[in-house]
Amino acid sequence: MYILGISCYYHDAAAGLLKDGEIVAAAQEERFTRKKHDDSFPTNAIKFCLTHAGITSRQLDYVGFYDKPLVKFDRILETFISVAPRGIRFFTVAMPIWLRQKLWVKDLIKKELEYDGEIIFAEHHQSHAASAFFASPFEDAAILTIDGVGEWTTTSYGYGSGNKITLTHEIKFPHSLGLLYSAFTQYLGFKVNSGEYKVMGLAPYGKPIYYDLIMENMIDLKDDGSFKLNMDYFAYTYAQQMINDKFVELFGHPPREPESKIEPYHFDIAMSIQRVTEEVMLRMANYVFEETGLKNLCLAGGVALNSVANGRIIRETPFEEVFIQPAAGDAGGGG
Repeated sequence: MYILGISCYYHDAAAGLLKDGEIVAAAQEERFTRKKHDDSFPTNAIKFCLTHAGITSRQLDYVGFYDKPLVKFDRILETFISVAPRGIRFFTVAMPIWLRQKLWVKDLIKKELEYDGEIIFAEHHQSHAASAFFASPFEDAAILTIDGVGEWTTTSYGYGSGNKITLTHEIKFPHSLGLLYSAFTQYLGFKVNSGEYKVMGLAPYGKPIYYDLIMENMIDLKDDGSFKLNMDYFAYTYAQQMINDKFVELFGHPPREPESKIEPYHFDIAMSIQRVTEEVMLRMANYVFEETGLKNLCLAGGVALNSVANGRIIRETPFEEVFIQPAAGDAGGGG
């Protein structure tokens, strides 16, 4: 049995091919187009996978897409209604691509692949969970997925056993650890969904002197790792930018201009949000261990690319073994 997985239209488009449950090939579209984080339909990656396996699209038994576009569209509509009229400009920018392309993924797959078989749309965080658990060496494991946002979910946790995954808890948009980190990425002058690793890289050169400021004003964090963001400081529900004037006023410095000099203050901001992220992830991981009682943990989602936080989970939680999906972001969700 051949199953082709596809992810695209957000960032890091990719494809992956399974034969009887084993990975035959996987690739990101950027490897072929040379466009970093290419989000377009992964025509080249699909062609690579099929060619590597020596098959055509007509030999596929199933095609899977990594999320549910209609549910994601529902979230965009509901969010716009909840903040209207503030988000009208953002909404009018987002709608054309949805109406022209994203809502018609099923038709596009059939056309691009000349495929008439079954197409399965998985929930975004189920895709992340599957990408980690089924690639891991574990028969049973706790699962924790953390990213910016899928359809509505931004964090989920549960467990996997055999060939079944059960997600028992979730945190929903707009409350998102990934979007919180991306807000600081933008504030520090880097590109969202691309420059987050640079924030992590800056952090060791600074001091977490703004940790308390962030914890007291921006995030209400519970002992179990669940949290709510204070949306007074963020603009991503109604604008293309992540942060607003109140965010800037809290720290007393303007956002760093891209390519401008990095000052000591920027290092301290980076270390502060990094420490906040680590604290949230540690509390989540400890809670998942308490809830599941399982000795193994699988991590996925874009935030699971934060290797410093991952290291602390490995060292400071009761889990005996931790498997981190190498392609933890959206590329791994489909490919």
